[in-house]
Amino acid sequence: MYIKKILVIIVLLGAVGMGAFAWYVYNTAFSGNTAFNNKEAHIYIPTDATIDDVVTELEPLLRDADSFYAVADQKKYSGNVKPGHFIITKGMTNNDIVNVLRSRNIPINIKFNNQERLEDLAGHISKQIEADSVSLLESMRDPQFLKEEGLSEETALCLYIPNTYEFYWNSSAETFRNKMKAEYERFWNDSRIQKAKSLNLSNEQVMSLAAIVQKETAKVDERARVAGVYINRLKIGMLLQADPTVIYAMKRESGDYNQIIKRVLYADLELDSPYNTYKYAGVPPGPITMPDISSIDAVLNPEKHDYYYFVADVTNFGYHKFAKNLAQHNVNKVEYVRWVNSQGVNR
Repeated sequence: MYIKKILVIIVLLGAVGMGAFAWYVYNTAFSGNTAFNNKEAHIYIPTDATIDDVVTELEPLLRDADSFYAVADQKKYSGNVKPGHFIITKGMTNNDIVNVLRSRNIPINIKFNNQERLEDLAGHISKQIEADSVSLLESMRDPQFLKEEGLSEETALCLYIPNTYEFYWNSSAETFRNKMKAEYERFWNDSRIQKAKSLNLSNEQVMSLAAIVQKETAKVDERARVAGVYINRLKIGMLLQADPTVIYAMKRESGDYNQIIKRVLYADLELDSPYNTYKYAGVPPGPITMPDISSIDAVLNPEKHDYYYFVADVTNFGYHKFAKNLAQHNVNKVEYVRWVNSQGVNR
């Protein structure tokens, strides 16, 4: 009888112990372990990250990091960490979180607008994907790549058309560059290529001209008209005489791309630079900024008119007054110069 009691006690203690262990396992793996109030949280796991790196990223979002460690070890995730962008939702268990981290690398949308230089683009993109600005810039400037694509350092910017694109967060610099190349080739379909040829312009020259249009007017509905002015000038061999190219040349000459130049002076027009369209005929050697698709298509579909000149319209800010001859343009210009002087804009 005494032995039976002991056996019963042992069995009961074992059952209690097993129950406690089962409760611990359930609590560790299958009860909610998030500590954030939002509906979801975004996690970014770098390439070559360890489980400690993952926990460092997750810790502010978890109620109990130690229990996550335990489940990650049990599910063999600790030795098989995957890089990427992941989304965990409020109330997820450790088991759920591990399953997400090893299976659902979710693409992100990256976007960029009118960057003036590859350096600016590299810095902008490095804030959106894992690749750093140095590796991005090296990839964009890679001489072998540029040679294979028929590009130069001056025209390399043409490859990157402002838009929104889908990438994996852990994309490498080469992956970014190569996808932009593919997007560029997709953009330059047969229709656009034929339109460029009909204007006697290469794709890169269209991009360079579109960059000037981009800088000249922020009004999308005016871009085809501005483009028409420059196409008219090119047809008769007239200098483009675009102030934005002079401003770019001044920045390039000084190395200070952050300077703000609101007014181009007559002395500036003497700057000896291939980008100075007051001094050198034809399209500049490369784009002075990234043109929007609307500016590119404006050049490819220029408004047909007899205008050769334009100047800012001080009675309708943002737009311009167009002229067919120099005499008419000078009348418009006097009004603009008078207004600029009244505003005290000297540089």
